[in-house]
Amino acid sequence: MENMELPKTALVVVAHPDDAEFGFGGTLAKWARDGWDIVLVVCTDASGGGPDDARDVTPAARNAITVIRKAEQRAAARVLGLKEVIFLDQPDGLLTPSIELRRMIVRLIRRFKPTRLLCQSPDRAWKPNYAIGRHHSDHLAAGAASITAMYPSAQNGWDFPELLQEGLFPHKVRELYVVGAPEMGHYEDISDTLDIKINALREHASQLAANFEGIEARVRQWSAENGKNHNVAAAELFSKSENG
Repeated sequence: MENMELPKTALVVVAHPDDAEFGFGGTLAKWARDGWDIVLVVCTDASGGGPDDARDVTPAARNAITVIRKAEQRAAARVLGLKEVIFLDQPDGLLTPSIELRRMIVRLIRRFKPTRLLCQSPDRAWKPNYAIGRHHSDHLAAGAASITAMYPSAQNGWDFPELLQEGLFPHKVRELYVVGAPEMGHYEDISDTLDIKINALREHASQLAANFEGIEARVRQWSAENGKNHNVAAAELFSKSENG
């Protein structure tokens, strides 16, 4: 079956609010414009988004951050044109590629039956700058769980047979897009949606407002550098693979 005949449904799995916007917000806006139904899955409860040097981290404080960041993520999703946002509410900062997390993602793959899955890289990058290296354990865990959920679990009825009792039958995801992978041979031209990406990032005010001018400048610079090698004004890069 040709790709054009496949349903225009994509599932996006990330660790935290704003991960999708930073990683592939321009691509999501572009696909949404092209008629794709896109469901965003955030694995954590977003409760760890306060100052790094906090000394009084109470349950009430974490809950307050959760409420704010979830609202920001839903607002950003509206800017991008996404269909739905789902939070798996795993503890922020403590995410692991557990069997339970894999089961949650498999359940969603079988429920929404996406043609495309987008996720973060499960591979650590050894670079001097932690800000550009892939070192956040939540990101790595979300990527590992997503890829394993896609293959083989989502398409294999013998994995999580209890889901069959829920009417959730095997589904094969046809395309996998991974951001931040060691090798990224695929690009998406986001020249027409870069401003939408920026506007979606702006919705994450609790995390980004204090230095948004600098963040916007870096995002535009990175997008231009990505695009330069592909003769477009702005691009996002992925490792893309096809599944039969």
